[in-house]
Amino acid sequence: MLIIFLLLPLTLAFDPHLLSDEYIERINTKQSSWKAGRNFPEDTPLEHLSSLFGAIRSVIPKAYPIKTHDPDLIASLPESFDPREKWTNCPSLNEIRDQGPCGSCWAFGAVEAMTDRWCIHFGSQFHFSAQDVTGCDTKDSHGCFGGDPWQAWEFWNTDGIVSGGNFNSKQGCRPYEIPECIHGKNCSGGNVAYCVKECQEGYDTSYENDKKFGTKPYLLDGEDNIKAELFKYGPLEVSFIACPDLYHYKSGVYKCTMDTSECKGHAVKLLGWGIENDTKYWLLANSWNTYWGELGGFFKFLRGENHLGIEDVVTGGMPKNSDDINK
Repeated sequence: MLIIFLLLPLTLAFDPHLLSDEYIERINTKQSSWKAGRNFPEDTPLEHLSSLFGAIRSVIPKAYPIKTHDPDLIASLPESFDPREKWTNCPSLNEIRDQGPCGSCWAFGAVEAMTDRWCIHFGSQFHFSAQDVTGCDTKDSHGCFGGDPWQAWEFWNTDGIVSGGNFNSKQGCRPYEIPECIHGKNCSGGNVAYCVKECQEGYDTSYENDKKFGTKPYLLDGEDNIKAELFKYGPLEVSFIACPDLYHYKSGVYKCTMDTSECKGHAVKLLGWGIENDTKYWLLANSWNTYWGELGGFFKFLRGENHLGIEDVVTGGMPKNSDDINK
């Protein structure tokens, strides 16, 4: 069974308009756990906003591996945890990427967590390419038109993923090719991420030799096991039913303020956890550039209540070294 949120334009008759000051203020009057404000100019095309949600939320078969952790580790976990303070040698933990006008959040949440885990495990920074996954992982996924986060981790295991930085960065084998949407520029939808199995000109490693692999992916079940996995091995990928009020998140612990019939699937990197004003939260990294959200692209999300299904499909995997790629 597959739960699919299609990337359809936001044609709902918002009253007031989705990007109006009145709409933002209405969010703030409905709740007090988080603050809404302007992240996108009022003339941003709704087509662009709609393209930001692109996760196909699978109902994972029970035969898929579910990882649990030792009760003693769980009992010893701190009240709050931020991996940026534990693994200070991994700059990627502080990075926020930008998926542009493309429903590739499913790929971004995966490669961001993989990048962090590679550094945590091996002590060296390797930026996994969102372009490579978005363009070349076509099993149960559709590039800029949505994809399955779980399948991105399967792709790491079976096919391997090359390096690649942000748009226009010239970093790695396959940098991201879809430009950022900033101040109304480059905001048209309908983008396609092409699969090109060659590294960019001037890169000194071949496409096949640049690939790095991960283990068979696994799921984490329940808040305690998710926390233990984060604490021991680093970030994971989560998906949830994202609502249009999320576009306006500025600070605090996010809770949806609207009817979820207007919402679609979104995937992000999960880093850690904490408590703010007696409310438990997950610490997440979005892929909408640093001008969005709290402290440059990060945000807090209600924890422990499976709000919007965020604790349903939590995915991880471990990096392999070159001697283990056939295991």
